[in-house]
Amino acid sequence: MRPAWALATSLMLLLSACGGSAQPTTQRHAAGTATTTRGATTTQTVSQKPVPRQPFRVGSVSLSLSEPTSAANATTRTPTGTSVRVLPTVVRYPAVGRPDGHLNPGARPARAAGPFPLLVFSQGYDMPPAAYSWLMDAWTSAGYVVAAPTYPRTDPTSPGGPDEADIVNHPADLRSVIASLREPHIAGTKVLSGLIDPSKVAVIGQSDGGDVSLAVAAGSCCRDKAVKAAVILSGAELEAFGGAYYNAGSVPLLVVQGSADTINPPGCSIELYDQAPRPKYYLELIGAEHLPPYTVPGKDRSLVAAAVLDFLGRYLKGRASGIQKLARAGDAPPVARLITGATGPGSETYCPGAPAP
Repeated sequence: MRPAWALATSLMLLLSACGGSAQPTTQRHAAGTATTTRGATTTQTVSQKPVPRQPFRVGSVSLSLSEPTSAANATTRTPTGTSVRVLPTVVRYPAVGRPDGHLNPGARPARAAGPFPLLVFSQGYDMPPAAYSWLMDAWTSAGYVVAAPTYPRTDPTSPGGPDEADIVNHPADLRSVIASLREPHIAGTKVLSGLIDPSKVAVIGQSDGGDVSLAVAAGSCCRDKAVKAAVILSGAELEAFGGAYYNAGSVPLLVVQGSADTINPPGCSIELYDQAPRPKYYLELIGAEHLPPYTVPGKDRSLVAAAVLDFLGRYLKGRASGIQKLARAGDAPPVARLITGATGPGSETYCPGAPAP
């Protein structure tokens, strides 16, 4: 198993004209509209609804996405016998209203503030996506649509128990989810239509989910050119996917790793970081283990949430200040340090399951 807001502001459009010398008479009409009469000239003042601002309330919709299998995929069977891989996917989206600390299924989307970048999150082996809810809520509240598919056969609820070997099929699963959510009209829901910016997509994954995300971001086996940035949380290169990393191109990477992780040894993250082309960033969580930085309340989890937003602010939203903020957040001894150059001689480089150097 490898296994923070501003006050809402109003946007007003004022249409006015002057004529004659009579004193104006104002009549109230529909909400937000007033009619003013000056002699023979009549004008209307039209007030627009305020554009929602972050932090957003977190809305959600549950989808059942299906991926037809290829010869390389393991298969499940529908009642009709068709070979498919079914990917239950919870999609969080910025919604209208004040944040309330809850998931709000079907809440009215903050469509006037969109479209929003898309993040697709992949969980670790034998871990439910809901274990990472706090992080996904934080990113959604900051103005992202966050999708979390449940991969067949590696979720704790998998019939017969999880099977880690199914990970070889997950890059194709992830690509299928990305493709489905980039469609203008998303099957199974209207609430997301027009809410996602298909040109701004990032993948985020933890543990085995980090392995899958890296393959789709930078592996010759499975790279998806729709992906523009990747965040790898305690992940690794995986030889089982085949192909090579980075020789077919890559995207900006943020690599996060706990220094005391015994499940995904630091060498795994160091290896993938050292081999990656720039721009790349290595956030070391000093003394952190494998899961707590992503699933347990505390300084580490708060730092991870903020660092990811800073990184994506630069590489998905084009905010130059994002990297400056990331540098400040990462300079946090004794909790963390941010590396932007080489990891240095003597760094542990052994990573079980990774391709040979």
